Amino acid sequence: MKHRTFFWFFLPTGLAMLLFIALPLVSVIIQSTHAPHEAVFRTVENCGPFGCVEETTIDQEATRAIRDAEPLGRFVGLDIYLDRGHLAAQEVGEAWANRESIGDFLSRLGNLPFYRAMAFTLTYTFTVTPLLIVLGLMIALAVNTVTQRLKGFIIFFSLLPMIVTPLVGSLILFWMLDSRGVLGTFIQWAANDPDLSLKASTPLTWAMLIVYGIWSSAPFAFVVFYAGLQTLPQDQIEAAQIDGATRWQQVKYVIVPHLMPLVTFVALIQLMDNFRVLEPIIGFNAQAHATSLSWIILNDLGGETRQLSAASATSVMTILGVAILLTPVLIRTWRDFRSKT
Repeated sequence: MKHRTFFWFFLPTGLAMLLFIALPLVSVIIQSTHAPHEAVFRTVENCGPFGCVEETTIDQEATRAIRDAEPLGRFVGLDIYLDRGHLAAQEVGEAWANRESIGDFLSRLGNLPFYRAMAFTLTYTFTVTPLLIVLGLMIALAVNTVTQRLKGFIIFFSLLPMIVTPLVGSLILFWMLDSRGVLGTFIQWAANDPDLSLKASTPLTWAMLIVYGIWSSAPFAFVVFYAGLQTLPQDQIEAAQIDGATRWQQVKYVIVPHLMPLVTFVALIQLMDNFRVLEPIIGFNAQAHATSLSWIILNDLGGETRQLSAASATSVMTILGVAILLTPVLIRTWRDFRSKT
């Protein structure tokens, strides 16, 4: 393709990326370095028959004038990133200086909102992503081996978690896991503990969210892997069978290498999605036991006093976290591409 032709072909996409990705990202970064202006107070002396009393009130006009002159707020640099609601540089330094052990230091970090959210986010991401890939591959292999008459029926039920809206699906499972729900009652009976509640335990809440994450995302991996299996050269499978390879050996040495580019693709997509986990936490009402970076952003933007600067700082760190997670996968993809060219 000629350079001129490629330029006009890419121009609409490039403009859309500039308008809807690059410029908002720059705006968020700028907002994260500015804090709201402090209110201007004035002291007024009110005198009455019983004497004079000084009252301190907010000077609305002066405050409004400052905000109109500098709508972004006052420049604070990286102060928001280092405050207690984010990296908590001072608190982390004190915790490290007063630590009794590494476990004690980690426990103190767990009391800080950003690190508590980061702990769940990373646990969720690195647990859900590989397990949903394995489950999606297992479903794809199973569906690919059944008879044609049963394939449509199995595929339909395998795709149900993808069809259901994530928030609705989490709410349904939340009601089922309630102590009065079907699954909640069954778990209490199986554990022989009528007071057992998944919602009252942090480890059980995390496990519940992880199970839901795998269940809701596995259909995507299944669809991708099932499509990849349709392109698998049958002569390779037949050659492996002639050589006496077992079913497991065929999967390990023939099918998985053939699907590896798709595994990388699914890993990229799911790493981004899982690192931005939000809907399950809201649907399960689990913020007392599990919070994520996306939940912190939503919490900062909610309420009457919207903390735009704090939400912007968390958004920037979320983007950096996604970039760091994707870097090893992108490097491997680039190396594979260079080796084939």
